[in-house]
Amino acid sequence: MNLPEERLDRFARHIVLPEIGGAGQVALAGKHVALIGLGGIGSPALQYLAAAGIGRFTLVDDDVVEASNLQRQTIFTTRDVGHGKAVSARRWMANFDEALQVDISDTRLSAENAVQMLGGADLVLDGTDNFATRLAVSDTCVAQGIPLLSAAVGRFQGQVGTFAGHLPDQACYRCFVGDAFDAEDCDTCADDGMLGAMAGWVGTFAAMQAMRVLLQGVSILGNPQWGQLHLLEGMQPGLRSMRIVKDPACTACS
Repeated sequence: MNLPEERLDRFARHIVLPEIGGAGQVALAGKHVALIGLGGIGSPALQYLAAAGIGRFTLVDDDVVEASNLQRQTIFTTRDVGHGKAVSARRWMANFDEALQVDISDTRLSAENAVQMLGGADLVLDGTDNFATRLAVSDTCVAQGIPLLSAAVGRFQGQVGTFAGHLPDQACYRCFVGDAFDAEDCDTCADDGMLGAMAGWVGTFAAMQAMRVLLQGVSILGNPQWGQLHLLEGMQPGLRSMRIVKDPACTACS
């Protein structure tokens, strides 16, 4: 596969990086990312992944844009208020780069429909805000052999982790949180507050980690860091990492 001249110019700053190069940029053009949740994490992650030249996206969100979203959900404008997030995100992508292939779903993801929504993706990026959806996504990724990048944010803290529970020696997201959270019981940003720039940091960091996963075996940047959970601290700026090990009693991957 070769990139047309206009695409070479668009991604020139990537191509001159030895850690990505022409081979890496061509590889990204052939990748398919499913992005679940188009909120504070999903919005900036989508912007940078689209800008990176990933060729195909599946966008899943059943919510509509509200005025309170605009403080942190960077792909939406005042004109989008009242419209579906998935439709509005597709409109943003069409304006940004018409060469991208975009499929959307405004149906709520569940254990029953997750395979239909996620099947065939090279990577799933989950930026949703409740454990029931997160675990449905994780279990589907394990069953379908799809890598999962999970990102979460609250107030001034964030976390981003890559999981490959379909591999025999790697943990899945359920290994991390266990079975006790199969319910929609997360605290909400409406209750606790949310620093908009913190959501942006987590989303862009997630986009960076997604690039590592997608370029595995292609370029130097391609190090997926399976099982590494990165903890981002905004109040006293810092970053630390921990490793999630496979749970031999996990109901999804063991």
